[in-house]
Amino acid sequence: MYFSQFPLIVYDSVGNDDYKVVTHLLKRVALHNKAKAVSSLFDTHDIRNGETPEMIADKLYGESGYHWVVLLVNNITDRYHQWPMNNRQFFSHLEDTYDNVDATHHYEINQASGDTDVKINIGLSNVDADGDTIFDAVLITNREYEESKQDEIRRIRLLDPEYLEQFVEEFGRLVRDTED
Repeated sequence: MYFSQFPLIVYDSVGNDDYKVVTHLLKRVALHNKAKAVSSLFDTHDIRNGETPEMIADKLYGESGYHWVVLLVNNITDRYHQWPMNNRQFFSHLEDTYDNVDATHHYEINQASGDTDVKINIGLSNVDADGDTIFDAVLITNREYEESKQDEIRRIRLLDPEYLEQFVEEFGRLVRDTED
């Protein structure tokens, strides 16, 4: 469904005048910033454990083949690093990455002005020889750090199904009509 909208080109991959017709995979289309700002086009969704773009597309649009819409709307180009891991993958990642998942990763403090809910990573370099940190700094373990990274990518935006057909048509037009 996704690649069927891309134009075909004549390509000689080796340089021996043996040309083949191939799909032009290097075409790129991104969601325009003005479209991203129109909140009525989108709903937010928190990805559940093990939920895939195909599952979300099937549930929302009635067709798993629209998984690319879910990914494109969220500017996800690397599904393996920009999509939340399931529990098994997450625990395996922790085990592969850290000797001690409960060891200190860094410290955080609340931003003092403006949005005081914003956390500032003060790192381990701000700990003195006695282990003292800046007043009110909160210790963040390796596990908490990795969980917060997963939580950040867990919240996505979904295109309202009412606009799906128009979105797909516009995407196809842009892919076909844009210059290389």
